[in-house]
Amino acid sequence: MSPEITFWNPYSSAYEVEQVYGEKWLRFSYENLLGSVGLWAMVQRKWFSDWYGKQMDLPKSKSKILPFITKYGLKEEEFLNHPESFGTFNEFFYRKLKPSSRPIDSGPDGLIFPADGRHLLLPDVSKVSSIYAKGQSFDLMSLLGCKELAGLYSNGSILISRLCPVDYHRFHFPVDGELSKTNLINGSLFSVSPIALRQKISIFWENKRYLSTLVHPRIGKISQLLIGATCVGSVHLTNDGPSMVKKGEEYGFFSFGGSCVMTIFPSKKVAFRSELIKQSSQGFESYFKFGDHLGKIAD
Repeated sequence: MSPEITFWNPYSSAYEVEQVYGEKWLRFSYENLLGSVGLWAMVQRKWFSDWYGKQMDLPKSKSKILPFITKYGLKEEEFLNHPESFGTFNEFFYRKLKPSSRPIDSGPDGLIFPADGRHLLLPDVSKVSSIYAKGQSFDLMSLLGCKELAGLYSNGSILISRLCPVDYHRFHFPVDGELSKTNLINGSLFSVSPIALRQKISIFWENKRYLSTLVHPRIGKISQLLIGATCVGSVHLTNDGPSMVKKGEEYGFFSFGGSCVMTIFPSKKVAFRSELIKQSSQGFESYFKFGDHLGKIAD
């Protein structure tokens, strides 16, 4: 069995162990030979996630909301709407928050984290020899499905923002820019938990994902990937481009399930916050909230 998932929490200045929703099921599916057979046959297939997503849209799913809030210690005072106002679990899952609960870093040269979650930074993807497990590295061409973009980011930086079921599940733009049309790249729906990624990093470019680019006058072309996962009914875009967007503006939200936002920057265009660099270099994800300072435009 792989070790516990440990991450750095700057709010408590301590390393913490992640409470994994459905951990026993995940470990059976990805770390057990018998479980892997069922995984291939059912879980990665779209029909399973569609079916499970629909269960979370049924009125009876509302009964799961309060126990979930209690078990995972969610802060109701951050919610824009009262828990009793949600008609289904999915409505609660992609809930909006009060703006005051996620203040946006306002520095003119500052970039922000695009989502709540556990974040891992690859400062130079060309120098990454392993990620999540030894011997696993990134395949940019397969991830992006575009030779031009893969070449642009050959020495670029990748921010992997992993959203757990307990997190706020709306995602936003990290900086101002000109947004392209968002394109779908179809694929499977494996879990994006480290339990799964330790076995197979190629999940990132095998899974269903949405790709867009955001052009900033000083940074250049930034790519954002919205990566679906097991039990994510769908990705909902509230702005699918093309358009001009502002830092912190909402891009969309995920239905039920763990999911991932990947943000890719051209080489040496962003000076990332030192705490993120330090923890990532040691193999630890760092928990930050949407709106927190990610870094600044490099001089």
